[in-house]
Amino acid sequence: MIALVFLLGLLGLLFFAAASGGPALPLAEIMGLVAVFLVFFGAGVHIAAVLGILAVLTGLLFSDRPFWLFAGQTFWGPSSNFVLIAVPLFLLMGEILLRAGLSDRLYRALNVWLNRLPGGLLHTNIASCALFSAISGSSVATAATMGSVALPYFEGTRYSQRMVLGSLAAGGAMGNLIPPGITFIVYGLITETSVGALYIAALGPSLLVTALFVAVIVLHGLRNPMERPLQVPIGLKLRALGGLVPTLLLMLLVLGSIYGGYATPTEAAALGVVGAAGFAAFEGKLSWRMLNASAEATARNTALLGLIILGAYLLNYVLTLINVPQAVAGLIGGLPVPPWVIMLAIIGMYFALGTFMEGFSMIITTVPVVFPIVVGLGYDPIWFGVVVTMLVEIAQISPPDGTVMYVLQGMRPRGGPITDVFAGVMPFLLAYLLAVGLLMVWPGIALWLPAMMG
Repeated sequence: MIALVFLLGLLGLLFFAAASGGPALPLAEIMGLVAVFLVFFGAGVHIAAVLGILAVLTGLLFSDRPFWLFAGQTFWGPSSNFVLIAVPLFLLMGEILLRAGLSDRLYRALNVWLNRLPGGLLHTNIASCALFSAISGSSVATAATMGSVALPYFEGTRYSQRMVLGSLAAGGAMGNLIPPGITFIVYGLITETSVGALYIAALGPSLLVTALFVAVIVLHGLRNPMERPLQVPIGLKLRALGGLVPTLLLMLLVLGSIYGGYATPTEAAALGVVGAAGFAAFEGKLSWRMLNASAEATARNTALLGLIILGAYLLNYVLTLINVPQAVAGLIGGLPVPPWVIMLAIIGMYFALGTFMEGFSMIITTVPVVFPIVVGLGYDPIWFGVVVTMLVEIAQISPPDGTVMYVLQGMRPRGGPITDVFAGVMPFLLAYLLAVGLLMVWPGIALWLPAMMG
């Protein structure tokens, strides 16, 4: 399904290019590309290799310029970009924190304060994921970390297993939206938009999404009341706040340095790694073995993301060479409909892609084509960056291919059908879509704070 939609989209883009004065695009060669890549996708070839091969074949078939002479420069640009260094640093920070046991302390501290609300422990799932997202930057890492901590708490309880899994999936999906989300770094790199401005703009939508998730849990708790646990003495609650100190200090170190103008996102990520190592040492968990395991996991994930970025950059370069983005932007920009109708169509396209395409691959392959259209319609690039990131988050929890849902499914202690996760996440998915709709109607939710901070 991914191959079919992706290649049909490419087919349409190539014909748009021809209609706008680009080179002649023989149907037989285009269909040959479709056949070749259906085989590649069906065989499970890695997305980075597929993107690279697609770029090479498209260039050979449709470009009369020796694009391979510029491939090295095309690869060197993103790989040497200072902003992109933040990605492995944020990943390393999250790996160190996971092995230092900070996530367990965070969950227990929040549980003491939130378990008497309607919905009980489900609120702890959302709050802990939101706070951990502020020092992780990755949806999958947030879901995996907090899922491993939270799921044992629900063993033998009367909580709906579907709502438990749904709340953890929804909370984990916020890992990219809440600064310092990695998706913002990639978007800023592709579109040459300020990552710091994107982080500032994401604060309002992050609070909105968190509030909507809390509302979903409150409604569930009121419809399915459970016996509340005993009141915890205030002294014990205050002592439990000590478990939040490491997370809050790291948030202050990373986000405070960015918002205060003292550090770039890359420098703040480096500060976060130092801070995480310091907390690990304070907990007695810092060792060469732990650092080696964290570095290995970080290197593996960075290589995976880096290959996808390089393959996508080469494809984007070739498509630009044959005037595909320019042709599509001109075609759509000239349609006799209001800009908001085109914007709704773009959002609908992302939502449809998210049901079967991994979010990171989706943003890499579509933003270079869609971004000129959005800017040409008069929309703010920072606002669109927040919207795209939210749509990528929605893709992470959209059946049947949401990555975060499969992460949690694999962590269930007693197993069960994947439909439990699908059903549990649906109320939160609708809440997330509502948040995107509110951002469409009131873009100031994202743009007010950046405007105030200049």
